[in-house]
Amino acid sequence: MNGMKQHAPIGVFDSGVGGLTVAKEIMRALPGETIVYYGDTARVPYGTKSPETVTAYSRQIAKFLMSQQVKAMVVACNTISALALETIEKEFDVPFIGVVKPGARTAAGATRNKKIGVIATEGTISSGMYESFLKSLNPEVKVYGKACPLFVALAEEGWLQDPITKQVAERYLVELKEKEIDTLVLGCTHYPLLRKVIGEVMGEKVTLVNPAYETAQELRYVLEDNHILNDSKEAAAHKFYVSDGAEKFRRIANMILPCEIEVEDVAIKSFE
Repeated sequence: MNGMKQHAPIGVFDSGVGGLTVAKEIMRALPGETIVYYGDTARVPYGTKSPETVTAYSRQIAKFLMSQQVKAMVVACNTISALALETIEKEFDVPFIGVVKPGARTAAGATRNKKIGVIATEGTISSGMYESFLKSLNPEVKVYGKACPLFVALAEEGWLQDPITKQVAERYLVELKEKEIDTLVLGCTHYPLLRKVIGEVMGEKVTLVNPAYETAQELRYVLEDNHILNDSKEAAAHKFYVSDGAEKFRRIANMILPCEIEVEDVAIKSFE
């Protein structure tokens, strides 16, 4: 059974294009793994929606990915990881990996002055999940959260180094600079797309933590533990699905990923 499962794909899902930063790191870290990606572009953003809605949407996507015979699922969205992961991972018979805990572990290890900033969607910040997990790792840390909802729209537009993006970043991040944080978690998978601008605003003394990288490493450990790691050198063709706007998604994906991709529209509502 595990021999067959080794060659099964990894399901990766997100509310939109942000999860492509996670897909990119998985491709780099695990070149033998094939990805089936779903971006819920018709219903983005998730960060302003209720936990019940996020959970319902996530369950639909997970059901679709199970229909693609995936062997594991990566929840490449901090909002889903914070609000829905604990519920939906009990409903499916494959391992789930979220992005919150891997990123938090790295931040806890990186900070020197024990002042950590977390930028994320409103849903992730209000959940308090980053703060509670960081404090469980080190009770002495102070965690400062800041919702930056416009970053998602700017990333989706592809305005990665636009002057407007710089102005928005300066306005959002000023209070974190005043707190003198030395570590900043990019707590939404869209945000690494804006890493250059965020880094310029925060300054070189602040360590930026990209949970996408850490999540790919965590996936490796989970696959190894379950004896389902595909250690061949080349993956089969990755598949990408969205709920709307395939052409726009493809254009942004081809800027982010190391390979050209094709994208297909799939109506997710049929997977109730």
